[in-house]
Amino acid sequence: MKILVTCPPMLGMIDAFRPRFAQYGVELTAAKVVQTLSVEELKDIVPQHDGWIIGDDPATREVFLTGQAGKLKAAVKWGIGVDNVDFAACKELGIPITNTPNMFGGEVADIAVGYVIALARETFQIDAAVKQGQWPKPRGISLAGKTVALVGFGDIGRHTARRLLASDMQVIAYDPSAADVPELASVQRATWPDRLEEADFIVITCALNTSSRHMLNADTLAQAKHGVRIVNVGRGPIIDESALEAALHSGKVYSAALDVFEVEPLPSTSSLRSHPRCIFGSHNASNTADAVVRTSEIAIDKLMDFLGVKAP
Repeated sequence: MKILVTCPPMLGMIDAFRPRFAQYGVELTAAKVVQTLSVEELKDIVPQHDGWIIGDDPATREVFLTGQAGKLKAAVKWGIGVDNVDFAACKELGIPITNTPNMFGGEVADIAVGYVIALARETFQIDAAVKQGQWPKPRGISLAGKTVALVGFGDIGRHTARRLLASDMQVIAYDPSAADVPELASVQRATWPDRLEEADFIVITCALNTSSRHMLNADTLAQAKHGVRIVNVGRGPIIDESALEAALHSGKVYSAALDVFEVEPLPSTSSLRSHPRCIFGSHNASNTADAVVRTSEIAIDKLMDFLGVKAP
C-alpha cells in the first residue's frame, strides 16, 4: 500500500513519522509542496495511492473521481478546517474520509492573542525600526478594559476567549451554532454584526463556509469602530481583502494581523504588502512540534483504520 501526504506541517517533520508508516508496512510518498498542490497535480498523483493525508489542497470532486479510478480507497484531512474538501463527493463515491477535530485550539489561540498584543503595542513596527538603526517609542493601547468581537466560538474561539479574559478584556462572541460554556459565562453573545461598533479588536477564529465567506466586508466594516484592529487566524476568504485595504487606507481599520489570505501564498502583487501597519503570517498558526506530532499520529491511525491495515 502507498500513502500520500500533502500537508505542509506534517511534511516539515516527515522523518519523525517514517517509523510509524513502516510499522504499518506501507510505503510513504512525501509530496513536494509549499502550501497546496493544484488540481492537475493532485489528479496526477492521488490515483497512485491507496490513502491520502490531505492538507489545504483543493480536494475536489474531480480529484476524488480521478483517485477512485486509480487506487484511492480512503483519506484523512489533517487538522480541523474542511472547507477545501468535498466530503459530499467522498460519501457519494464511497471513499471513507474524516478530519482530526479539536487538535490545536490552544496553539492557534496563542498566535491570535500574540497578534492582539502586537497590534496593541505596535511591537512589530518597533522591531523593524530598531533593525534600521532607529529608536521609536510609539504609544500603544492597554488591553485591560478593551472589547473584542470574537468571530467563532468553537474550540479555537473558546481557547482564545480564555486568554483574552485573563488580560481583563471584554469578549463578545459571534457563533450561532456554539453552545454556552459555563466556565466562560462572562463571554457575551451577539448576532453578527450587532454591537460591532463596540469592538476595539475583531478576532476571527471561525471556519469558512457559505455564511462566513466575506462576512467582514465594506458594509460590516462601516459599522465597526473607527481605528479598530483586526486579527484573522481563521480562513482568508472570511475577509473581503479589497474592503480591508480600503479601510486600512482610510484609517477605519488602524492595523491588521493576518495569518491567512484569500490567495495563498500571498501574491507579490498584493497591495496589502505595502501597508505599514499590517503583520503577516504564513497560514502557520497551528504549527508547533507538539501539535504536529499529536495531529499526525491521529491522522495516520485513522487512515490505517479506514484501510484495514493493522500494525504488527
